[in-house]
Amino acid sequence: MKVHLVDGTYELFRHHFSPMNRRSSRPGGALRGMYYSFASLLSQPDVTHVAVAFDHVIESFRNDLFGGYKTGAGLPEELTSQFHPAEDLCRALGMVVWPLVEFEADDGLAAGAKKYGARAEVTEVLMCTPDKDLAQCVKGTRIVMLDRMRRKKIDEDAVLAKFGVPPAAIPDYLALVGDDADGIPGIPRWGAKSTAAVLRRYGSVDGIPSDVEAWDIKVRGAESLSANLEAERDEAMLYRTLATLREDVPIEESLEDLEWRGADRGALRDLLYDIGLGDAIGRVSTFR
Repeated sequence: MKVHLVDGTYELFRHHFSPMNRRSSRPGGALRGMYYSFASLLSQPDVTHVAVAFDHVIESFRNDLFGGYKTGAGLPEELTSQFHPAEDLCRALGMVVWPLVEFEADDGLAAGAKKYGARAEVTEVLMCTPDKDLAQCVKGTRIVMLDRMRRKKIDEDAVLAKFGVPPAAIPDYLALVGDDADGIPGIPRWGAKSTAAVLRRYGSVDGIPSDVEAWDIKVRGAESLSANLEAERDEAMLYRTLATLREDVPIEESLEDLEWRGADRGALRDLLYDIGLGDAIGRVSTFR
């Protein structure tokens, strides 16, 4: 049995900023793109248990920890107005929806992966997102990321090959390198290669010796790296907290609740008419 956990916020952004939608003057383009995408997903025979997580609001507990963390400021109204209708669309499609407020969609995926991945009958959990934050949750070939657009699975070996560190070190990696998408500035001069090399040796920010003379690996610019880290070690620890996904999100649904039994014909029909897809309900073949 496979469990598909979908990053709904990513999907909404992806379809809103797609070239096809930008060329259209019709409102609701992100919803139309999501409908076709999710209808295709649900038509696949191995998609039997599925949930989708949304940032019901952009801000989360992380904004209370760090003023520079990402917010919804500057997002176009034509995108933000589709947030809640996107959740309604997924419910009409018969998908379990997690509309998160205190936490983020990524936290929901992390908690879901941990919860359902612990079930013996689950052979694979696929976190449907290319977001690098979720790389920290990958475990072997059993809990993986799935980039649906590129049809690419990212398992533990792929995480190591891409970032140079194992999944457990991804929060430390992002703390040092930074993450523009989330507003995490990182530590000056800590680039991808140097960060990967240091973390492969010492495992985490905590494990990096404060005295560069104690470093037993050769890294270009080690003196500057060490000096910058010591000047901002407290900030680095905060950034790691920001980058660490929360696996304690209260996910109430059982594995059995995630079983997809079909769409709600009436609700889906009404919603599709509202977004100009009244003739597209046939993209879904199963109704409950």
